[in-house]
Amino acid sequence: MRVLFWGTPSYAIPTLNALFNGGHQIVGVVTQPDRRRGRGGALQPSPVKARALQLQSSAPIPIFCPERIRKEPQIQADLAALGADLNVVVAFGQLLPAAVLDAPLFGSWNGHGSLLPRWRGAAPIQWSLLEGDSSTGVGIMAMEVSLDTGPVLIERHLSIGLLENASQLGIRLSELTAELMLEALPLIAKGNYQLQPQPAAGVCNARMINKADYQIDWQQPALQLHRQVMALYPGVYTTWQGKRLKMLATEPLVERLSAELSPEVAELTKRRWPQECPGAVIERIPGLGVVFATGGCPLLLRNGQLEGKSAASGANLLQQLN
Repeated sequence: MRVLFWGTPSYAIPTLNALFNGGHQIVGVVTQPDRRRGRGGALQPSPVKARALQLQSSAPIPIFCPERIRKEPQIQADLAALGADLNVVVAFGQLLPAAVLDAPLFGSWNGHGSLLPRWRGAAPIQWSLLEGDSSTGVGIMAMEVSLDTGPVLIERHLSIGLLENASQLGIRLSELTAELMLEALPLIAKGNYQLQPQPAAGVCNARMINKADYQIDWQQPALQLHRQVMALYPGVYTTWQGKRLKMLATEPLVERLSAELSPEVAELTKRRWPQECPGAVIERIPGLGVVFATGGCPLLLRNGQLEGKSAASGANLLQQLN
């Protein structure tokens, strides 16, 4: 099929690769404009644009970077002129207008990283982890003008591990998105499918993550803090002796969760820990990390990055935090 691909972050790349390698013709790639990133603030292409530029060595693939596709009729006309059979959208980052959605013969289809209607919106992976969901998944959805409200063609579930962070879960979901999109396209081409409307109950909106979400509040219980670290990896931080300390991997020392913790950590949940002010260091454990007091059970920091230092775990972490 002739596919017009829409995507921006690295999450979308497995689907782009799968379509390209699966014999579908990528007639164009639409992604967000270059943004200033890194310490130098140089303009950098999106991950999808960078991948599309690599693919151009094998096939002529035009790349479009609209600032606001809803307000750019010329780009809309240029995209329509490509004659795509369908739009495939994976984490593009902008709402598409009806004229764009309806232009291809077979419509527009989105690979979304949650089990709709739970976690519609910009950050479904992060919110599934923040809220402690035991499972999530991917749905291939027929797109509507409204955000993530369309009926679902196919979906598949994935379990979420307690110690799984957003990057790890995102990789699994992105690979599943690619797999399901390849499964969906032959059905779409033949019209051999039945769409399932999303249930009216259970709608949750996954709002965009903001700066305040990344700061630790030690008054919260250990499990909630752990979910925050996993969900917003690698950005959650606290302050350590006047410097920023990124918290990259934690384990909540909650006895009822011992079966889901690392074997060497599970034993720690049986200990009686002294009561300290939230945020205080209770103990430094060689080979494991630093135990902090919280608003509930203690929290073990296993991997962290002190401002000006490299990420460290075990003995190296203890040395940084002496």
